[in-house]
Amino acid sequence: MSRYFLVIDAGTGSIRAIIFDDLGNQISIAQYEWEHISEENVAGSMGFDFVHGWELAKRCIRESIAKANISASEIVAVSASSMREGIVVYDSDNQEIWGVANVDSRAGKEVVQLKRNNPTLELECYTSSGQTFALSAAPRLLWLKNNRPSLYEKAHYFTMISDWILFKLSSELASEPSNAGTAGAFSLQNRDWEKSEFQKCGLKELFVPIKESGEVLGHISEKASLECGLSRDTLVVMGGGDVQIGTAGLGASSLGDAVVLGGSFWQQVVNIPSNTVLSHDMLLRVNPHVVQGMSQAEGITFFTGLVMRWFRNSFGCGKSYAELEKLASSVPLGSYGITPIFSDRMNYGEWIHASPSFVGLGLDENKYNVASMFRALEENACIVSAINLENIKAFSGISPSSITFASGASNGALWSQILADVTGLEVRVPVVKEATALGVAMACGIGAGVYKSFEEAGKNIVKIERTFEPNLANHTQYGEIKEKWLKVYCKQMELVREGTLEPMWKAPGI
Repeated sequence: MSRYFLVIDAGTGSIRAIIFDDLGNQISIAQYEWEHISEENVAGSMGFDFVHGWELAKRCIRESIAKANISASEIVAVSASSMREGIVVYDSDNQEIWGVANVDSRAGKEVVQLKRNNPTLELECYTSSGQTFALSAAPRLLWLKNNRPSLYEKAHYFTMISDWILFKLSSELASEPSNAGTAGAFSLQNRDWEKSEFQKCGLKELFVPIKESGEVLGHISEKASLECGLSRDTLVVMGGGDVQIGTAGLGASSLGDAVVLGGSFWQQVVNIPSNTVLSHDMLLRVNPHVVQGMSQAEGITFFTGLVMRWFRNSFGCGKSYAELEKLASSVPLGSYGITPIFSDRMNYGEWIHASPSFVGLGLDENKYNVASMFRALEENACIVSAINLENIKAFSGISPSSITFASGASNGALWSQILADVTGLEVRVPVVKEATALGVAMACGIGAGVYKSFEEAGKNIVKIERTFEPNLANHTQYGEIKEKWLKVYCKQMELVREGTLEPMWKAPGI
């Protein structure tokens, strides 16, 4: 009998169900966009609608099975991934009572309160968990305590959104390190909750058991079987946070492996030992990997893909990304000195960006035009990525020999070559570029006994499509451009700090 894996991927903008065979081939997909709720009179709020979300999830599951033209009994395992940082809160009867999506920023006052009451608390939490208050669960749960006390009184547990999906399928509550680690009250070394962190924040215990990615949680419940059309014999397997399980889906399961994920946000990720001592400057985020014994040092570049979409829609005159990149390929290195100001290098302890702008434009329309501005944006994304990778090397001592480049941006040959030239590293582009779902399929395979580990699954499944070698002369020139960019960005940030311009984004409490 054929064996299939069902993957649920709950992203920021959509939820989808994908069916893979046990060789990692995608068989079918069903996807629906969803929106997150902005609560009236609550600035920065982005609630998670778990009622409507489950209806969409059920629809995706049924449609993916129908499109695959298979029997539900052929699906041996199901698992899930989600946007990290999103949380769902439950009462003592395991009923959902509150939820927020990943970039909910309602808790600015709570962050200020926590820092004022205990000036060293954020650093203490970071030293253990690799997280600051910018995206962690504690300030949001403190907001719930301060502003919705009746709901907080009922609160008994919380999980991440991927855990919520698996709970709906199995009726079992649990979480796993790669996503739970983003909640903040977590030990990177022990790969378990650091319960004292919630106590220090004035919160009660709300913790569920921790199980590793690929570990079997249970079977499809009777209720979920009726609602989704799944077999009671199908295993429910722990999944992971989108970035961590996505890097496993790219085969990055060994120490020193480096990945750049070029999506709406860009992440620069390097695998490091889980016992790495964290630096007190809090420049970088550190998360548990789905692979046991490893953490991941992570730089985040804000809105990179969204900026490209804005530029295409506003100035591209109907051209596709491929057409714009073809135009940009005729522009010389450096884009005639154009300096885009969008996302800064990562500073996790004080996360704020300058006001979006282009600096260095001229009036010669043969030079300063859509093509050169598009290339400047591609160069800028790679420059910020290189700085984040350099900071990871400086604190961890790990120097990658190559980069796996994935997600939407890796479709661009020019962009891939620029990344190689800017970083001075070989860039490898995999056949499967949207790797989060593939990583979840690997977790299914581990739970079902098809694979022993993520590393074994990666060796069997992941294939490289193209490789880009760095041009060392270009690398030298980009080093000079990078230094110029740092100076210009610093000056632009002065205008934000003095209140003349508004930042592109800032973390709660800044």
